[in-house]
Amino acid sequence: MNLLPPDSTTPRSTAPRERRADNRPPDFIEPAGPIVPGVASVTQLINKLSEYLTPAELKKVKEAYRFSDEMHLGQVRKSGEPYISHPIAVAEICAEWKLDAQAIMAALLHDVIEDQDVKKDELIERFGAQVANLVDGLSKLEKIEFQSQLEAQAENFRKMLLAMASDVRVILIKLADRLHNMRTLGFMIPAKKRRIAGETMEVYVPIAHRLGLNNIYRELQDLSFSHLYPVRYQTLSKAIKAARGNRREVVKKILEAVKNQLEAGGLKAEVHGREKTLYGIYKKMRNKHLSFSQVLDVYGFRVVVDSVPNCYVALGTLHALYKPMPGKFKDYIAIGKINGYQSLHTTLIGPYGTPVEFQIRTQDMHRTAESGVAAHWLYKTGESNMSDLQQRTHAWLQSLLDIQQQTGDSAEFLEHVKVDLFPDSVYVFTPKSKIIALPRGATALDFAYSIHTGIGDHTVGVKINNEEQPLRTELHNGDIVEIITQPDSRPSPTWLTFVRTGKARSAIRHHLRLVDVTESAELGLELLTQALAVRNIKPDLPASVVERLLAESSANSMEEVYADVGIGKRMPTLVARHIFGLMEGDPDLLPSSKPLPASDIAPVTIYGSEGVAVQLAPCCLPIPGDQITGQLRRDQALVVHTCDCLAAKRLLAKEPDRWIAVQWGDELNRRFDCRIRLLINNEKGILARVAAEIGESDANITYVGMDEDDENMMTQLRFTIQIADRVHLAQLIRNLRRVAGVNRVERERT
Repeated sequence: MNLLPPDSTTPRSTAPRERRADNRPPDFIEPAGPIVPGVASVTQLINKLSEYLTPAELKKVKEAYRFSDEMHLGQVRKSGEPYISHPIAVAEICAEWKLDAQAIMAALLHDVIEDQDVKKDELIERFGAQVANLVDGLSKLEKIEFQSQLEAQAENFRKMLLAMASDVRVILIKLADRLHNMRTLGFMIPAKKRRIAGETMEVYVPIAHRLGLNNIYRELQDLSFSHLYPVRYQTLSKAIKAARGNRREVVKKILEAVKNQLEAGGLKAEVHGREKTLYGIYKKMRNKHLSFSQVLDVYGFRVVVDSVPNCYVALGTLHALYKPMPGKFKDYIAIGKINGYQSLHTTLIGPYGTPVEFQIRTQDMHRTAESGVAAHWLYKTGESNMSDLQQRTHAWLQSLLDIQQQTGDSAEFLEHVKVDLFPDSVYVFTPKSKIIALPRGATALDFAYSIHTGIGDHTVGVKINNEEQPLRTELHNGDIVEIITQPDSRPSPTWLTFVRTGKARSAIRHHLRLVDVTESAELGLELLTQALAVRNIKPDLPASVVERLLAESSANSMEEVYADVGIGKRMPTLVARHIFGLMEGDPDLLPSSKPLPASDIAPVTIYGSEGVAVQLAPCCLPIPGDQITGQLRRDQALVVHTCDCLAAKRLLAKEPDRWIAVQWGDELNRRFDCRIRLLINNEKGILARVAAEIGESDANITYVGMDEDDENMMTQLRFTIQIADRVHLAQLIRNLRRVAGVNRVERERT
């Protein structure tokens, strides 16, 4: 994903661009809709700022404006407007939140480093370190060479999010920047519209939601929707306009009835009707497979009262007016959402049988619901004075720093953060009744890591509602969770297959990265040797190539490079390609012979005792004698599948570059897990006979399960057993088929 604003297409120069006869830049594209004249005005901005900034602060803002105007002189947007109109518009959005003078200055200056090559030192000298740090946090990494566009995009997001963790104003200014760019996206070519809209929906929309900036969250959603699916957007927009006329009388009738009922109950309240967003309606239609005519609750109503007790009084008053729908009441006042949102939600059966949603809240709750963390702007107060929302935001930002410390690279960091940006949450309790909010789908192990990394690392068991449950158990609202730990317990690689939160995943991967580094380096050397052999390059690289490789990969030694390859952090094929590129500059270093065909490259040998560096895929559980293939997965090292594994075939189609040839070694001195399934007659003593035969066949049982096979009207026994190889498995299956009451035996794979 690219952090480049959609209109930053002019050269980084103060020279005027080539202009067309109609005063528009050469690459101007007519927007899909009507052109809206630019409304960004520095006079309007100053008037808005003068409402809450001091004269001294206004003077500094004007200095920042003059500097930005000078730096962007001659630069224009794709609409043909002077580029300075964009920073002014961004600053205006920030002024609506009443951000401080430093943030407004940074908004005005946010593109000068990126577009005009202004140095950070110059900004420090002119405007101070805090403003310079904000601008730097908003600027992309232009001078660093990355191995791929994806890596560059991930690193730019990492930089921005870490800057946000130090100062949340960074992301507020960035969201204002993105909002204005999305509002003016109509001048872009369709492909670029879709890319920028997709990036906005994937990253910026959930960040706005996580910070409680619901106005921006909803607007960015609708703008992204309009560019990602323009035909659907236009069709739905027309349908809603038509419905407004049909439903105007219904809305008017409900508003009057509610106001009269509240007044009769002695409540002073503001009542507003509101139309749901286009994207919200579209999402409901898509998720529930409804047509537009079936979406009845297009309109909702908001009731704003003066106190928390009156929220509940208003709720009772409304329930006396219209019948509530069962199961459609949610109390987000008693248990607020993770982003600080508080309100009572209830759905009532209104006139003509139409379901109508009501939100009931106080003025403070309403302010927080609309502007989130920006509604309680306190920069110069201590943590003890923070609002509950600020404390939650502070905790989330701190978790970003924790993830960064444990994360290998930018792509992994972004992966973890995006996982935590899910809007839906579940609320569970500690044994001492403290509420913990987690993403929907989070497990008991995620809960342990949310308390503290040390607790997660040493977890051995969990009690949910006083009953022992597996660590992978998914949590639900209201669960009481108690974690059981042991000092000598350590994370397992299998935990990565079911944990949900970014903090848990990064902590587990961090631990695995530190385990058996030597072992990972040995595997990495073998993988890199294989990748170099494709290009006929020997692993003993010239000193000059090694020196340049370490400098460009930010590694301290080749052992570190090998270890990164061994744990899956670096792709051996990409490292080999990079090495070849370094050699291309010197013909004497290039191999004299042609690259070897893939069939001549020796496979990587697997012994099954490599520890975390090599994992046997749980979907197919390969055993010696199976034809196998290897998948290089990020921080899960090398995952070995059987060649006929269906899951492996699907993954191979998606990422063919991550697969390598592997083979079993000759000396294997361990047992391997394997699953078998038996169809049996459910008769007395059958389980004992089967278990005895498995033991006599020199196999060990690690799991047994039983269920009914309705199709064959028989009972199924499922075993996970430990065996030596395919020959051993074949002998065991033959022995089990001779047991009385056993009708069928087969190896089972998921």
